[in-house]
Amino acid sequence: MPVMTYREALRTAMADEMERDESVVLLGEDIGIYGGTHLVTDGLIDRFGPKRVIDTPIAEGGFTGAAIGMAMGGMRPIVEMMTWNFSFQAVDQIIQNAAKVRYFSGGQVSVPMVIRGPNGGGVQLSAQHTHSLEGFYGHFPGLKVVSPVTPHDAKGMMLSAIRDPNPVIFLEAGALYGTKGEVPEGEFLVPFGEARVAREGTDVTLIAYGRQVNMLLRVAQTLEGEGISAEVIDLRSIRPFDEKTIIESVRKTHRAVVVQEQWRWFSVASEVAAIIQEQAFDELDAPVARVSGAEVPAPYARNLEQAAFPSEIQIATAVRRVMYRGV
Repeated sequence: MPVMTYREALRTAMADEMERDESVVLLGEDIGIYGGTHLVTDGLIDRFGPKRVIDTPIAEGGFTGAAIGMAMGGMRPIVEMMTWNFSFQAVDQIIQNAAKVRYFSGGQVSVPMVIRGPNGGGVQLSAQHTHSLEGFYGHFPGLKVVSPVTPHDAKGMMLSAIRDPNPVIFLEAGALYGTKGEVPEGEFLVPFGEARVAREGTDVTLIAYGRQVNMLLRVAQTLEGEGISAEVIDLRSIRPFDEKTIIESVRKTHRAVVVQEQWRWFSVASEVAAIIQEQAFDELDAPVARVSGAEVPAPYARNLEQAAFPSEIQIATAVRRVMYRGV
């Protein structure tokens, strides 16, 4: 099986769909001649031309609104946000139009579009350019929200996103673009709403999405040396959400730790903890633990940024606490 970087997997998926379907177009700032700030679209303008790889002005509200109109008219646009904080400039278009047109029209008009770009921290972009917006966008019906961690899932979920009749918020992690993994050749779709059991275990369930999943796998390996068997769940999909896989795992392990990069208050981890409480309370041998980002704007300095986001030490400590290992 070929090995690709995360960015190559995304680029391959978009290029394959552009070859298959002429209605697929790309829009965004510097995505054409420059190849994209993170080089995800590098070379695509040479392959498909400026009418399908469209360099836009610095006006997120404008080109996102234009893409919504394209989608309503039968095209399948893919919009790049240079970083997801720039979507704040287009949030009225995304929430008031993209998310609601299908509902407003009684299902007569769909908005098949993808809005993608780097989400979260780990690349020293400071407070204004470092946001984890999965909880924000996951709150709104009408949007689908996904956050793949592996190159395999990046390609498979991008193919699913482009073909979906609904607007999809596709959250990538800037810190993952250079990571590598096996990616099947040809067409394969990773469905939304299905979590992945990244590692099986029997003593505690560790739950995350995006780049935090890799951290959980490293922590699970460390804990194995202490006689703790950790199961790792990669949510992958925030909306729709796979409750079944989480509950089945918790019923097996009887303990859960949820890890996220975003702030703790009003977050995905809060929702996961509530779902476990509602559906598996009698199965729990300890309260659900949450490990989240610090309640501060993201620092720029590398050492402070690392301190502001979950660490392997914090996660391992949370696991020992729910295992009553003297912490």
